[in-house]
Amino acid sequence: MFGFTIVENLQKIDKDIKRYELKYHRKRVMVSKEFTFDAAHHLHCYQGKCKNLHGHTYKVIFGISGFVDDIGIVIDFGDIKRIWKEQIEIYLDHRYLNETLPKMNTTAENMVVWIYEKMEQALQSEQSDCQVEFVKLYETPTSYAEVRREWMVNE
Repeated sequence: MFGFTIVENLQKIDKDIKRYELKYHRKRVMVSKEFTFDAAHHLHCYQGKCKNLHGHTYKVIFGISGFVDDIGIVIDFGDIKRIWKEQIEIYLDHRYLNETLPKMNTTAENMVVWIYEKMEQALQSEQSDCQVEFVKLYETPTSYAEVRREWMVNE
């Protein structure tokens, strides 16, 4: 078994590791980040219990792929969070979704496509080489809708 040791000599750039070694490979890699938000909505032309105004704590998971940069990063997780906060969450968190989203029935199936499109547009506008591979939108802990890149570009 390995024992706990305190690092005595912190690795130093250009001495212990060269800058060209930071980029270990040239492969596409997918990173994921998840967020939650609380929102209210109701569904039109639906006769189940969701026809009435109600709310959820939603969970969104993004899968974003790209090639690593010179220091081995595809996209900074902080950049994903910034895009989420500034360009997507503002329409969702603690909102009445029927008012803040484009005209649609606010089903998880419709919303997940809208969220995908917003993230993809944001990445493109920042001239990022990254792309959205998938988005999952959980309406409850056991129920979610998912969209994948190949479904969006081939339909």
